Amino acid sequence: MKTGSDWRARLRYEFDKSMAGGAIALIGWLALISLVVILLAGLFLSLTGIAPPDGEPVGFIEGAWESLMRTMDAGTMGGDQGWSFRGVSLFVTIAGIFVFSALIGVISSGLENKLDELRKGRSRILESDHTIILNWSPSIFDVISELVIANQSRRRPRIVIMANRDKVEMEDEIATKVEDLKNTKIICRSGDPTDLYDLNIVNPQTSRSIIVLSPDGEDTDSQVIKSVLALVNDPNRRSKPYMIAAEIRDGQNADVAKIVGGREMQMVLADDLISRIVVHTSRQSGLSAVYSELLDFDGCEIYTLDQPDLVGKSFGAAVMTYENCTLIGLCDANGQVKLNPAPNRVFKSGERAIIIAEDDASIRPWDGDIHLAKDAILPPVDKAPVAERTLILGWNRRGPIIATELARYVAPGSSLTIAASTPQFQADIEALTIASDTMTVAHRVIDTSSRLALEALDIPDFDHVLVLGYSDDMPAQSADTRTLITLLQLRKIAERAGRHISVVSEMIDVRNRELAEVTRADDFVVSNKLVSLMLAQASENEYMAAIFDELLSEEGSEIYMRPMADYVATDRPVNFFTVALAALRRGEVAIGYRRQRDDDPDTRNLGGVTVNPLRSEMLTYTDRDMVIVLAAD
Repeated sequence: MKTGSDWRARLRYEFDKSMAGGAIALIGWLALISLVVILLAGLFLSLTGIAPPDGEPVGFIEGAWESLMRTMDAGTMGGDQGWSFRGVSLFVTIAGIFVFSALIGVISSGLENKLDELRKGRSRILESDHTIILNWSPSIFDVISELVIANQSRRRPRIVIMANRDKVEMEDEIATKVEDLKNTKIICRSGDPTDLYDLNIVNPQTSRSIIVLSPDGEDTDSQVIKSVLALVNDPNRRSKPYMIAAEIRDGQNADVAKIVGGREMQMVLADDLISRIVVHTSRQSGLSAVYSELLDFDGCEIYTLDQPDLVGKSFGAAVMTYENCTLIGLCDANGQVKLNPAPNRVFKSGERAIIIAEDDASIRPWDGDIHLAKDAILPPVDKAPVAERTLILGWNRRGPIIATELARYVAPGSSLTIAASTPQFQADIEALTIASDTMTVAHRVIDTSSRLALEALDIPDFDHVLVLGYSDDMPAQSADTRTLITLLQLRKIAERAGRHISVVSEMIDVRNRELAEVTRADDFVVSNKLVSLMLAQASENEYMAAIFDELLSEEGSEIYMRPMADYVATDRPVNFFTVALAALRRGEVAIGYRRQRDDDPDTRNLGGVTVNPLRSEMLTYTDRDMVIVLAAD
């Protein structure tokens, strides 16, 4: 048999449980108290016969109504008469003041809790056809900027971001660093991108594409791979394949990432991408402008699309089909990318054309006359490779890849000197495996920002100087500052020697590139910017990673800058149709040119790089001008 204390404990427990229900439960209790007070007052007035101000006794319903009015508005009892009725009204009014005061407090607290919940960014996204960005890194602002440009032609575009950061902090930083979002709306959520439950918050099932950034910190590739694993192996995932672009830093993790992501993932090997572009640019200044033009959405882009008009044509004939576009390759029925195939390779049904164009709507065959100055086309001339001397100043995790990549291009007998002062420098040099008959490697441990140390290297005698950032051991801004100091010292050394020194520098932050213009370096490779551009492009074009892997691999065709005077005569104006034909005769595809003029005001374009020019335009070139080609070697 239960005692009174047991019942009281049980009632107290049930009351505590109901109060734990939050604002809704509190509102329910207040409504119940109000109802009880009103009913009791109405019952009391009907039983006692106490008359209201009009002097006539009331029934239960009318009494309850009179009580309700005084509960909701304390001023109602101002005209009451009779002390008995006034006493009942006073009781009901005081109860109403208590209930409504408590109700206001409960609603205010509930709203505050709801705002706190919204601030945490944990509510589920109900968007569709949106782009998702997972993780937070310095690259995110460039990715957003590029997606904003790509989204201008879309209706109600949305970018949803999830990272282990405060939602409001993310929104504030984006608002500060991305000036104009145009018609794109940014939605931020806080959560763990490797957690299945948290990933459901951003609703990947209805997404257009997903970008997985490499976050700051240690073991970043593992986090990226786990996020991709959570996406593709979610039991509740959609049946349609995802379009995932993932950033992987260490090439050793590439095989695992491929197994996890399969055909749904395009992998951007950040360190490999930057290292190869750095090497290409160090030997051909101005090349970074070509890669930037191909990767950003503001200007020419690479499109992969069906072109029925090309079926049955040879690749060489197809290249000459367009006037405002540049055909550079094809994607076969199996999805295999082939850049610069043999000129006699015939397009088959179901194959896609890979084309550089201003916009996909502008891609159409040229219906005008093609005027070719065949007598201006010059025969190929074989040039013997010349041994080169290269100097690398500074060091980071990309250094070994750059040194190995450089050995692929230089002539036998070339030399590489590396000077830096990082903790891992000595061990990395000892681990290099480069054949000495191809390129000898020497190293020195020096302070690369010191004028005396740099002058001791006899820098003017080197053919190429490459400045790397200390990004592994310093924050991005500090590393770029160190690079700027080194570049300024090199400029001073060149002025004192009265010679031009070919200098290409790696920068981390694109804003520091503008500051570095004063150093007069030949070219700059902005690592974060290029990785961001690649990720943004890969999220829009499912073949983009394969295209750039072909462009930068040892087996595929690559981008080169070669003297225009080797292709066409420079004593008369010619159109780019003629230049394209001259390149085709060598098994190459001409994709642009670099016209260098002393009075060229466009210094940021690094000497006037133009990709995908109008082919019918007549231009006169000089011996200083270069043609940009896609070639096998």
